[in-house]
Amino acid sequence: MDKINEIVQKREHAHARLLELGPKVYDAFLQMEAAAFSDGALPKKVKELIAVGISVVINCESCMQWHIEQAAIAKATEAEVLEAVEVGMEMGGGPATVSARFALEVMERAFPR
Repeated sequence: MDKINEIVQKREHAHARLLELGPKVYDAFLQMEAAAFSDGALPKKVKELIAVGISVVINCESCMQWHIEQAAIAKATEAEVLEAVEVGMEMGGGPATVSARFALEVMERAFPR
């Protein structure tokens, strides 16, 4: 869990610093993110689950942490998130099973027992 907390702290620090600096590209990215993950033909929950699978394929630990937790907030179940991780594993082959290990750690945080 220390690694996950470190990722969250680094993201929050970088986000605050970028907001302070006010770069146009970061502002545009935040607007694009809000648009991409808002309810549309697909609800936010489904979009977050798609992002979970992609995160596993590209082995982006920060992305996995963010999108798994956002999926949980959007009322995805642990079973739904696990299936999204599994789709990423299938699409990414053997290397994605390594990424999935981190996703499982984040799931333990997002869905405490």
